[in-house]
Amino acid sequence: MAILTTTSGGNVYYEDHGTGDKAIVLIHGWGMSVRTWDHVLPALHDLGHRVVLMDHRGCGLSDKDFDDMSINAIAADVVQLVRHLNLAKVVLNGWSLGGAVVVAAAAKLETTCVGLVLTGGASPVYVQKPDFPYGGTEEDMQGTLAALAQDRVNFLQGLSQIICAKEVTPAIENWFWQIFLQSSPLAAATLGELASLDQRELLAGLPMPILSFVGDADGFVAPDICRWVGDNNPNATVIEFAGVGHAPFIEAQAEYLEALADFIQRLMS
Repeated sequence: MAILTTTSGGNVYYEDHGTGDKAIVLIHGWGMSVRTWDHVLPALHDLGHRVVLMDHRGCGLSDKDFDDMSINAIAADVVQLVRHLNLAKVVLNGWSLGGAVVVAAAAKLETTCVGLVLTGGASPVYVQKPDFPYGGTEEDMQGTLAALAQDRVNFLQGLSQIICAKEVTPAIENWFWQIFLQSSPLAAATLGELASLDQRELLAGLPMPILSFVGDADGFVAPDICRWVGDNNPNATVIEFAGVGHAPFIEAQAEYLEALADFIQRLMS
């Protein structure tokens, strides 16, 4: 089992598939783990790419007793892992809250990060601001956190059933639920941070190519949030999937993998 001891002393779990000094780094969404990339990892590995995956603090097989589970702390772990593995070039791909993580990490990695992928990314803003009308409200977030605190197990089961807008099997829904349950209840602090998140200036100024995947039926991250990067960063391309929810790598797997592989190939060749 591969473990990175962070600068704060806690341990995060990671997987490293392949060799070379160039890699695709996959960062999962809130409360999830590296296993949510099981539909993506084999395809990228079969194409000859080195693929690195990491569990957030408080999630999966990483330690659950971190004092700091903030988005910036998780991003710092990504940066430390890239440097620990002596990677010269990386493409970062963040799903959901992982999108906010990779935006912060990309800024810190500078030229080492040659490409950024946001898969239903919760960036630049997740909760509406006076000058940003997209997303939920602070009241919505408070309601979510309260429901988590009151009945975490059943709330997460219900959440697992609506990740995908397209019909999936009960096994897929249960799979999401079981992954959620591996996370610490204290990881709710990471989710709560989305209420104050504002990466507009940071994301608009990133110089590397960016690919934003949007499911137009996403009920977790408002599609207009994912479209924002295409309107505000000249290096960004938006790919939208009709009728797809929050997991395009499952709901539109073939199309998602084709577009992702093409993006990576152009940057890693």
